[in-house]
Amino acid sequence: MPTHEFFIGLLSGTSVDGIDAVLVDFASSPPSLVATHSEQIPEHLRSSILKLCAGEPVSLVTLGETDVALGRLFAEAANALLSKSGIPAESVLAIGSHGQTVMHHPHGEFPFTLQIGDPNTIACRTGISTVADFRRKDMAAGGQGAPLAPLFHQDFFGSSGKERAILNIGGIANITLLASSRRVRTLGFDTGPGNVLMDSWIKAKRDLAYDHDGQWAATGKIDERLLEILMAEPYLQRPAPKSTGRELFNLDWLRSRLDGLPAITDEDVQASLLAFTARSIAQSVDWKSNGIEEVIVCGGGAHNSALMTALQTLIPETKVLSSATAGLAPDWVEGVAFAWMARKAWLGEAIATGSVTGADRPCILGGIYENETLVERTLH
Repeated sequence: MPTHEFFIGLLSGTSVDGIDAVLVDFASSPPSLVATHSEQIPEHLRSSILKLCAGEPVSLVTLGETDVALGRLFAEAANALLSKSGIPAESVLAIGSHGQTVMHHPHGEFPFTLQIGDPNTIACRTGISTVADFRRKDMAAGGQGAPLAPLFHQDFFGSSGKERAILNIGGIANITLLASSRRVRTLGFDTGPGNVLMDSWIKAKRDLAYDHDGQWAATGKIDERLLEILMAEPYLQRPAPKSTGRELFNLDWLRSRLDGLPAITDEDVQASLLAFTARSIAQSVDWKSNGIEEVIVCGGGAHNSALMTALQTLIPETKVLSSATAGLAPDWVEGVAFAWMARKAWLGEAIATGSVTGADRPCILGGIYENETLVERTLH
């Protein structure tokens, strides 16, 4: 076996606030997180991305330039990561770049998903072969293209001997029920909003990127009328497999539900949004019948103590824990997942996502964008 097996994972999530970069060594089991780096997305580029996400009319020039500009920023993040780690680029087998989702449309006659952040640019500017465009093959095979992380969750968190669920609270929240003595398959789906509505509301009202530790929400009171309207969203009742995104849960969606209600203070809206996130997650799973002892939380939501407390209150029989307690800090779980997927593609290994996305067969996820030198894909 090789001494090292370095892969990089790159990710920009629904919040569109920055790029997470991780360097992972898969020579050991579990894999070792060698170095991490976060690269902030400049406001002008974030604005262009959010226009694409909102479905606003934009020119093909804007789409193309944003794709390349973001690809350059992903490359900068990867190069900064390597500089921090002291590992040379030639020692890295491949980069797994999720890119930035600007549209996710898993229904209709021609379902599609679109991620930008040109992988050709990443490969050229880092000198490292880059695996990207993970979701569309799953859709071509009849899946929803999301969530993809549950199979990594099974691989990394599934050997504890406990009945576990993994909950990622990014912009959108998704949950994984790990295969166990009770379940023969890994199950997973998007539960609904994670941080996206809370982040959007505090940005609109206070020009802040996020509600640190839920402090603003804590100054308000839950408006039960609003919460009832939010919980009536049909997506929450849909059976799995299912996936969603900013295309559904956004400021326009929220404002349409505020229309017609008596005036609600901004902080009360924020408190209600936090309660909505917690309740939509808690009601997505029958925790008792599944015998879930622990829910391991990753993503930015793991740092929101008010949200974590609200979840624990709603599911008192299940321990709500940060993924840090299970060996991987919450900010880096998804980045490591895409490094893991890049390794699978680099080795030509299919991933069986059917129990999560609904795909009708295992697929090799992601296309490989080579650097200048073709390499033999073997670790032996």
